[in-house]
Amino acid sequence: EDKVTQPPGDVILTQGQTATLNCTFTTTDSNPYLFWYKLEVNSYPKFILRRSRYVADNSPEFVKDRFDAELKDSSVPLMIQDLHVCDSAVYYCALRPTSEFPTV
Repeated sequence: EDKVTQPPGDVILTQGQTATLNCTFTTTDSNPYLFWYKLEVNSYPKFILRRSRYVADNSPEFVKDRFDAELKDSSVPLMIQDLHVCDSAVYYCALRPTSEFPTV
């Protein structure tokens, strides 16, 4: 069974600090893709980045200098460096099996 878990509650920090948002997962997929999204009030989820064993790409809006994640065996924590006030939002972690990706 595929499952993604994020700890409940708020992370409270100040400008300039580094935030680490945790996400753990279980999957039967040998090469899962993990995604992070940012959801601001009255907006739609914005794609931040995706990670897999072979892929590490970020949306141009979310540069790796500030938004990064390292895919580990069962977790993919999001690190946001040099926090800005505009980083205040809800962040979602998502899992997608590679089998759902079309073959190019």
